[in-house]
Formats: sequence, C-alpha cells, structure tokens
Amino acid sequence: MPTAKRGLLTAALTVVCAVTALAAPGTAFAAPAPTPAPTASGSPAAATPPPGKDLEQVRERLDKLYHDAAVATDAYNAAEEKADKQSAEIATLAKKIVAGRQKLKRLKNQAGAAARDQYRTGGIPPTAQFLLSDDPGQVLDGAGRILQGQKATKQLLGETTRTQKELREYADDAEARWKKLEASRKAKAAAKKKIEQQIAAAKKLESRLEKKEKERLAELEKEAARKAQTAWLDTGVLKDVDGKTSAQGRKAVAFATAQLGKPYVWGAEGPKAFDCSGLTSQAWAAAGHPIPRTSQEQWKQLEHVDVKDMRPGDLIIYFHDASHVAMYVGDGTIIHAPRPGRTVTVAGAGTMPILGVVRPDA
Repeated sequence: MPTAKRGLLTAALTVVCAVTALAAPGTAFAAPAPTPAPTASGSPAAATPPPGKDLEQVRERLDKLYHDAAVATDAYNAAEEKADKQSAEIATLAKKIVAGRQKLKRLKNQAGAAARDQYRTGGIPPTAQFLLSDDPGQVLDGAGRILQGQKATKQLLGETTRTQKELREYADDAEARWKKLEASRKAKAAAKKKIEQQIAAAKKLESRLEKKEKERLAELEKEAARKAQTAWLDTGVLKDVDGKTSAQGRKAVAFATAQLGKPYVWGAEGPKAFDCSGLTSQAWAAAGHPIPRTSQEQWKQLEHVDVKDMRPGDLIIYFHDASHVAMYVGDGTIIHAPRPGRTVTVAGAGTMPILGVVRPDA
C-alpha cells in the first residue's frame, strides 16, 4: 500500500484510540501543572480587612470574593458544556473514520480480486481476448462484458478516491476538534482553580471572625438585603406586574420549590446540590423546556421581558456580568442558590442588582 494510504490509516487509528481513551470510564484529564504560589499583591486574600475593625468592609469583601467565584463558576460550567459537546463530536468522527477504513479495505479487496482474475487469464486484457475470439456469438457478449468491466473499474477507482479524501477530511476535522477540546479542558481547569482560590480566601476571612462578629456580620447581610429589597419595591416596580404563569412555568416553579434547603455546590446540577444556573436550568428541563446551562448564556439566548411583564417561572439575571440567576416565583420574591455555604432559599427579588428578566418559554 502506498505511503500516503498507510499514513492516513495510521492517523485515523490514532484518533480512534484517543477517543476510546477519552470515553473510557474513570478516565480523567491530567491535572494542570502546579503553579507558583501567588504573591501578596495577586492573592485573592490580599488586602483583607482585619476582623473586628470594620465588619461592613468585611461583608463587602466577602461579597466580592463570592461574586468572583460565581463568575469563575459560570466559566467552568461553560467550558464543561463545550468539552462534553466536543467529545461527542470527536466520537462521531471516530465512528466515521472506522467505517471509512472498513470501506477502504473492501475496495482494496475488490481491486485485488480484479488483479487476480486478470492473472488467471494470463494477463491478456479483455479487449484483446475479444479481438482474438473466433466465435461470433462471443463477440457481442465480450463487448458487453468489456463495457461493464470498464464501468466497474472506473467506479471502483472513483469510490476509492472519494473514500480516501473523506478519511483525510475526517482526520483533519478530528484533529481540529481535539485542539478545541484541549483548550476547553484548560479553560475548565483555570476556572476551577480560581473558584477554589476565591472560596478559600472567603473561608479564611470568615474563620478569623469571632462568634459575636459572625453574628453581627449575618445581621449586616440581612440588613443590606432588606434595604435593597425595600428600595426596589419603593420604586413601584411591581405596581403593574400581574403576569400569569404558563403551565410550564408552574412546573418549573414547583421543581425549584422542591429543592429548598439543598446546599449550594459550584458546578452542581442536582439532585442533591445546585449552583445558581444549575437550579434554573434543571427546573426548566423538568418542565420539559431545556435552556442553556449558564446564567450568561441564559441572558444571551432567552427572550428578554420587561420587569412589569414578568411572571412566575421567569428568570431574573443579576449583576452587570450576568453572573447570577434566580427564578421569580411571584410577590416580589425569588428562589435561588445563593453561594457556597448557603442553601437554596427564598429571597427578595430586589436584594441584588438586577440586570434584566428573561423568559424561557416565550
């Protein structure tokens, strides 16, 4: 077999083996190489205010750390979703490569059979055999066989060429997708590292507080939420809100309500724990209407509605970077998975800066 064909088949086999390893149970990506510990200026815990001096400053610092962790969680979820999709695409290509290799083998066998047949006839071309025949009856039969043989040979060569071309394209496509998968893996690992750094810094800051300071901090958090909710309601924003939920919206709200009290875990989609977008995406999946996995994609892809038009089941997107999402359940309240260390809970819809409202089943 020519060198080019051997190289193509070797490349195809390599892709298939790689995909097989990727899909094998228990297979995990290699851990990222260790990086030097961050300096004081680059550490998430840098410049943390001393506990007991200004608890309001501590509260603001914790909010910032958990917000940054939420942003990184969205990046992690997006990278994971991409990696899953890319892995499935590579597996599909691998199946096409295997089928192509089998087809090429069949074509090779057909060509070999034709060569053996020619050898058995003494190497005399069919045209020559036809011209040397003394039997007039064989003339017409021979002419038909010659035409059929020529047509079959042409088809065989054409099909072999097309199959080789398809295999090269599949191998090139698989290689490109493999590179994208590797990029997604690296993005996922980087996001995971940042999440863990932010959460560790927040826990370290909280651990430095005494019991009374922790109790006072909890009161400050509640007070800040009350002020934000009151200010939001005082704008009259709910004055014209009277939207009736859809049948699917009721199912989504029922699912979210059933998750109350379950812990927040970043990257979790249930059934025992959730992050913010894991809760909303699973609620709408349970309602029979799948939506994007991350809060940022929910904001980008779902239809936007005015606050005055919102109804139970709609999703409220928070912060300028769409890093948090909650489900509106009526009467100015939401159900959401707040952050690490908290559980799925009911809260005021105005307790965080609202970016906008989206409707999954518009």
